[in-house]
Amino acid sequence: MAGCPLTIPSHRMPQQQQQRRMFTAALLALVFILAAVSTTEAGKKEKPEKKAKKSDCGEWQWSVCVPTNGDCGLGTREGTRTGAECKQTTKTQKCKIPCNWKKQFGAECKYQFQAWGECDLNTALKTRTGNLKRALHNADCQKTVTISKPCGKLTKPKPQESKKKKKEGKKQEKMLD
Repeated sequence: MAGCPLTIPSHRMPQQQQQRRMFTAALLALVFILAAVSTTEAGKKEKPEKKAKKSDCGEWQWSVCVPTNGDCGLGTREGTRTGAECKQTTKTQKCKIPCNWKKQFGAECKYQFQAWGECDLNTALKTRTGNLKRALHNADCQKTVTISKPCGKLTKPKPQESKKKKKEGKKQEKMLD
């Protein structure tokens, strides 16, 4: 056996071939992954050039939301921007004006209101203040607003004695009849 060349049993030959195939497949997979990573990195280098073109365009400036029907609900707004290299300088966007917001302060401004104050007897009005809670689409809203409304029926206190006298007078008239 000393002079005999190293022989591999025949049952081990297919196992070695299988291991070689697996090693080759793993090596090819690794090469494929490295190629994919290098192409994605090359793609990332191109994107900043595209962003440079976009920076020539100005910011979108939006008009107020104009409802389709009535003074609230679904509607549209117009957007414009400037820039020599911009592909699109105007566009229309759908919008919605909530119907429960106070329109007198701007349909896109939402306020948190305090409780109503006491009635001012000179003006017959009561007032309350609201602080800006939310502005839709960067609307230009006042930080604080004040609203007034009529106090309602103002009743002057009548003396109780006069009512009693009237009732007594009516009772006496009935008795005389």
